[in-house]
Amino acid sequence: MRRWLVLTLALGLVLSLVGCDQSQKPAFRGSDITGANFGLRLDLTDHNGRAVTLESFKGKLVVLFFGYTHCPDVCPTTLSDMAAALKLMPEGASDKVQVLFVSVDPERDTPEILKAYVPYFHPSFLGLHGSPEQVAQAARDFRVVYRRHVEPGAEGYLVDHSAGSYVLDGHGRLRLYLPFGHTPRDIADDLLTLLKADSA
Repeated sequence: MRRWLVLTLALGLVLSLVGCDQSQKPAFRGSDITGANFGLRLDLTDHNGRAVTLESFKGKLVVLFFGYTHCPDVCPTTLSDMAAALKLMPEGASDKVQVLFVSVDPERDTPEILKAYVPYFHPSFLGLHGSPEQVAQAARDFRVVYRRHVEPGAEGYLVDHSAGSYVLDGHGRLRLYLPFGHTPRDIADDLLTLLKADSA
């Protein structure tokens, strides 16, 4: 658990250094990263076999999270919190949000496993996968770090990974970073605030 906390704090420090003009911006509970010069592309495949890029969801907010299905705590908690947040939003608003779960464990997370795991939390959620090279590129593009490790005496392996989520607006631009532990109410409020700002 300490590993993902260190990764999250390190990423938070990087994001705090993103040079953004904070004037005339909506107030978010997460980190406003409007103007960030990373997270400009995505080239993976969803669990239904469809190619996915940032242009695939134009007009919707995209919540992007990197994790893996064997994750013991962070990933199921994050997906559960995202699902709870959507339930707190008005129906018309929640329909304008797409949650994407990018697997950083391409060896084990097959499309079939992602299709069984990700929509379990919410039917609209999509699991994304790719070759090890494609996943590594996506992680670099979004400044996400991950590393496989084996606990002493364990049979399998775990993957340490960044624990926060990114939110992109309806034009595919990075706008928010939501740290792990952001409550469903805070997530819902931030998404509603961003939807309102997008429509202004």
